[in-house]
Amino acid sequence: MPVGVLIAFLAFASFSMADALIKGIGPGLSVFEIAFFTTIFSVIPLIIVNRHERWREMFQLRHKWLLQIRCVTAIAGTACVMYAFTHIPFAEAYAIAFMTPVVVTVLSVVLLKEHVRRLRWILLFVGFLGVLLVIRPGVRTLELGHLASLAAVFFGAVTTVILRHIAPTERRISVIGVLAIYSLVFNFIFMLPSFVAPSWTQMATFVVIGLFGGTGGLLIIQATRTTPANLVAPVQYSQLLWAIILGAVFYSEYPDLPAIVGMLIVLAAGIANVLTDKMKIVWKPRLFFYRTGL
Repeated sequence: MPVGVLIAFLAFASFSMADALIKGIGPGLSVFEIAFFTTIFSVIPLIIVNRHERWREMFQLRHKWLLQIRCVTAIAGTACVMYAFTHIPFAEAYAIAFMTPVVVTVLSVVLLKEHVRRLRWILLFVGFLGVLLVIRPGVRTLELGHLASLAAVFFGAVTTVILRHIAPTERRISVIGVLAIYSLVFNFIFMLPSFVAPSWTQMATFVVIGLFGGTGGLLIIQATRTTPANLVAPVQYSQLLWAIILGAVFYSEYPDLPAIVGMLIVLAAGIANVLTDKMKIVWKPRLFFYRTGL
């Protein structure tokens, strides 16, 4: 197995650990407050890896309006996914999140006029059926957390499609830095009405979340330097397995048999979809306010 693939497994394990901590800290704080503090510590990867662009170039934008829209959708998506983490089982939130490629593909065909092969449509449909098996609408009561996770899928897909369009020509410092500023400002404003001063334990948890996220981002960069991105990308689906393990160990969440079967379908279809996709994969440091950046 290539070294980069092993490094990627560690990276996505770090991301999953951070998400699990967000789930644990969530009930006592608003999603906007969580996003605000995790954003502060999540800019560490950008500071470390950004050695070739000047900070003063951040607002020299080539796609001014598209970048603004992307910031809004990314912030909204993060708020929705954090709400989902804190209100529904961890593994279910992840399973629904992996519907994002379906929506991305549809939007890419409609907006970017991309051509999608029949095999990929089939795999995306199979993955969608797997998600339906997990949440079973009509059989189980859908909670607000499920709806929030579905909204996060839509916002994440829009964010990703915009990124595909602007990434080749926009500066990295602009793509990530402007979003960081947006996230800090908007989350600060929206957290004020229900602000609760974090305890020292909660603040320490935010630091740990930032460290996990920063470590994961740097590991992804290292993984793709040593191994082709198309081999590294399928490893992201290991997060679904981590969600099952972490949900069971820390939150006593045990998926039933149909849900496990659905997750395995999502896992298999997702990996096959990535392996058959011939598009070039552009990797960027993952930040917690930018969850669809990989």
